[in-house]
Amino acid sequence: MATYLDRILAAHRETAAGDRRSVEDLREQAVAAGPGRGFAAALAAAEGLGVIAEVKRRSPSKGDLFADLDPEVVAGQYAAGGATCVSVLTDEAFFGGSVGDLVAARAAIDIPVLRKDFTVGLVDVLDTRIMGADCVLLIAAALDDHELRDLHVAATEVGLDALVEVHDEPEIERALAVGASLVGVNQRDLVTFQVDTARAERVAPLMPEGVVRVAESGVTGPDDAQHLLDAGYHAVLVGESLVTSGDPTAATAALRALRAGTATR
Repeated sequence: MATYLDRILAAHRETAAGDRRSVEDLREQAVAAGPGRGFAAALAAAEGLGVIAEVKRRSPSKGDLFADLDPEVVAGQYAAGGATCVSVLTDEAFFGGSVGDLVAARAAIDIPVLRKDFTVGLVDVLDTRIMGADCVLLIAAALDDHELRDLHVAATEVGLDALVEVHDEPEIERALAVGASLVGVNQRDLVTFQVDTARAERVAPLMPEGVVRVAESGVTGPDDAQHLLDAGYHAVLVGESLVTSGDPTAATAALRALRAGTATR
């Protein structure tokens, strides 16, 4: 039986296989776009907990979250709340996002932006820089070792940071093997889409000094985020709880106000 991830990847790989654009032309455009805004550097320099606030319309498991959001408005609200970076979903079929959402969100703010999508090939990386994103997502579970290495190199060559997403110990080893210095631990299982809130805390010690650590998914508010900060994460990537909060600025600010060692038990 096909999983969520199987279906999503199959759709993206089918689209990639039918793309007849010139890779060299795309590479020239990506290089001409120049360097990004420094996604990883912004997270590493953040005081307290860095926050990657996500523009997210829907999810495959929960349906619509904020289907008619205005990406410019939401990105601006995140920035006003002190978000370190913004993530924008560009997958249309499964998450209701678009390239237009990313372009609009980035134009409205000055902080770095992650393209949140299922990167399956070189063209995806090049498109990410061309559309203006500062960071590309590389999901270890979606790529073999050669793809992960090659796409990580390609991202660097065109001025992108690469957030390498992992889910368990073997995937962390794979990420480190390709030289990843920005690693996200997704607490959501991409096979079942269930959240294991202990996953990020369990695998944090496996990442060495020098790696910018991001915890993804399952952050419902400051309490969850505080435990992740105390576990050694530099930042959290949060979408659902922010877009459904009713006040994205205040919800973002509450996360940014956190400091290590202040959890109440």
